Amino acid sequence: MSKTKVLFVSQQIEPYIEEGHLSHVSRYLPQSTQERGKEIRTFMPRYGCINERRYQLHEVIRLSGMNQIIDDSDHPLIIKVASIQAARMQVYFIDNEEYFQRKTTFRDERGKFHKDNDERMIFFCRGVLETVKKLGWAPDIIHCHGWMTSLLPYYLKKVYNDEPVFANTRIVYSVYDEGFTESLDKRLTVKLEAGEEFAEQLKVLDDPTFDNLNKFAIAMADGVIAGSEKVNAASEKAMKQTDKMILGYQPLDTYADAYSDFYDELLESNPVLAS
Repeated sequence: MSKTKVLFVSQQIEPYIEEGHLSHVSRYLPQSTQERGKEIRTFMPRYGCINERRYQLHEVIRLSGMNQIIDDSDHPLIIKVASIQAARMQVYFIDNEEYFQRKTTFRDERGKFHKDNDERMIFFCRGVLETVKKLGWAPDIIHCHGWMTSLLPYYLKKVYNDEPVFANTRIVYSVYDEGFTESLDKRLTVKLEAGEEFAEQLKVLDDPTFDNLNKFAIAMADGVIAGSEKVNAASEKAMKQTDKMILGYQPLDTYADAYSDFYDELLESNPVLAS
């Protein structure tokens, strides 16, 4: 029997970005999942504040060279990789000179939210799926961590749904309390280039706040996990109202087993994979 393949996609991972619970879980969850007999891949953005020499990042030439068009502008996709030796795992980085070379993550040096965070999110989510497709590595589970990954359930279900590599993929979204108070660009749905058939589902993104991104991801995912001990009221309400598989917050001493079991249960509930 082949190993279950789990793709982890996170907006930040230790030691590259050491900012809170999300970064910590995104570092140690893939390792613990691998130790439980599953095959893994891990992705995050390559922010300009990451020291490439220190962490020995290098470009993967065979995966780079693709382009993405966002709002009628062409953006080269660069893929880099580094290894966390202690965990025997690799981390793939989505890079682009315009979006990810600045020395900050989501805010500039004065604390101002980057105006193009919506396009950076689009580029990152699409870049992950394009890279996985080029790798030819078919994940059974995609586990998303952080609002920067909130478009992945939509892209998987509505844009990449005909791609053979994702034919049997189930997607999990973890809801964290690490967000923002501003709104993204109101033209987000236009930049997504969604057809009219998805207009109803995308209405919530007419006002692309942190809460609404979470609501959208929860509605589109197959399973939802409370990644933080306390999530805000809007996300908690959306989780209670969904008919998707839900896993409540798990403390650090139990989450690895609980998440692994959640993946297994989600796959067993999928009639395509269970047949």
